[in-house]
Amino acid sequence: MKTRKPTILILSLMSILSIFGCGRPKTLEYPSDTVTTRNGTEITLTFFKHASLSIAVNGKYIYIDPVGANADYASLPKADVVLITHSHHDHLDIQAVEKILTPDTEILCDRTSAEAFEMNCYTMRPGSVATPRDYVKIEATAAYNTSQGHLQFHPKNREDCGFILTIGGTRIYIAGDTELTPEMKRLKDIDIAFLPVNQPYTMTVDQAVEAVKAIRPKIFYPYHYGEVDEKTDIDRLVRELEGVTEVRIRPLE
Repeated sequence: MKTRKPTILILSLMSILSIFGCGRPKTLEYPSDTVTTRNGTEITLTFFKHASLSIAVNGKYIYIDPVGANADYASLPKADVVLITHSHHDHLDIQAVEKILTPDTEILCDRTSAEAFEMNCYTMRPGSVATPRDYVKIEATAAYNTSQGHLQFHPKNREDCGFILTIGGTRIYIAGDTELTPEMKRLKDIDIAFLPVNQPYTMTVDQAVEAVKAIRPKIFYPYHYGEVDEKTDIDRLVRELEGVTEVRIRPLE
């Protein structure tokens, strides 16, 4: 009988822990939107934090700027495609990328991020076009600062990138870290836009309003805002774009 007591005790503890949910792996859930593309394909946009998000289409996953502080990437589905806009620490996290890689994952990144990777990375420059999978075309766009006193944050000659993803005929613009640029103003047929709104590093609210009015996306997600001393006035941003586009606020501070 003595040899049974430890077993009985362990089983009793396990039962108690299971009642209170202790010892179970934690499953994290992240906010998401499902969107129907122009050709009827459903895609799911998942919002992690700041500049980290993903796009799922037909069971395939595209990750943009995965950073470990923003999501538990080890528990997420593996990546089909990974996009890196530039080499700042809140966009480039090699350890986070490694957690979602498979031998077949395609990594597309800007020039300076490509130099930092110790793995294969297809280098994109503003103007580059790639089709890493048959369901997505990716165009790299210019991303840089334009205001005096801010040019050092994202210099034009460093060739940081934004990306336009075309999936099912729908064009999704993920701007990266940029202010309003002449190149951005010339963009056409943008259905969904993610524009950064935090100062002094990216856009002001006024610049974001002007950008949205120039490119006229059907849906606008402010992203990469907050986490700086100067708080972004999201309420004013929404007010000033009323009647211009649908503004969706998601947890992308």
